[in-house]
Amino acid sequence: MRPVLALCAALALVPVAAGAQDCTRDAMLVFDGSASMAELGYDPTAPTRIIEARAAVARAMPQIAPVRRVGLLVYGPGGADSCSGIDLRFAPMPDAAEAVVAAIDGLEPRGLTPLAASVRAAAEALDAGRAPGIVVLVTDGNETCGGRPCALGADLAATAPGLTVHVIGFKVVADPFAWDNPEAQSYADGKTVAKCLADRTGGLFVSTETVDELAAALRETLGCALIGRTPQPLGYDHS
Repeated sequence: MRPVLALCAALALVPVAAGAQDCTRDAMLVFDGSASMAELGYDPTAPTRIIEARAAVARAMPQIAPVRRVGLLVYGPGGADSCSGIDLRFAPMPDAAEAVVAAIDGLEPRGLTPLAASVRAAAEALDAGRAPGIVVLVTDGNETCGGRPCALGADLAATAPGLTVHVIGFKVVADPFAWDNPEAQSYADGKTVAKCLADRTGGLFVSTETVDELAAALRETLGCALIGRTPQPLGYDHS
């Protein structure tokens, strides 16, 4: 097969949504490594969120990495306290699938959920004030470190208009009455306050509950829009 035809055939295997950005924009994946990702549910024999998230990432990243430069930031474990575990693993680079999968496979979830600080750090890694980019935030809940995702979303929209933040909620357990996050009161019905970041930067909020849905959401937010494709994405909210 000729090289151009082979590339086209490979790209045709990557499902994307209308919200996906063109491939020239670098992306940062901001991934939830907080303690709740390892919590057992009502069924103690069921896989934890982190086990399922690892499977979704391993499934999606080999399709994403050939067509977009991706970096990784993890929040939760490793900090001096429960809220300081914000770890920029690497900036956007080509063919990042193996590095992303290995990093998330090695995660030992701990700590709380500093959503706003993590997304701000990812935007800085992208130099979002000067260059267009994409942040894809994966979270299972609300801000729990006193940050203000809605205020951050408004600030990014004003100072980094080329930045789009997509938010993927994975089995979200949201507490709208969190004492340290009054913004959360605006987002009930299983939605995380992180939705503010998508709302204010023109991104997508995607609610996912299964490995298949999370893998599809990663492909659709990090993938590249292809001419002539009219996909039917799951769980998308533009409101």
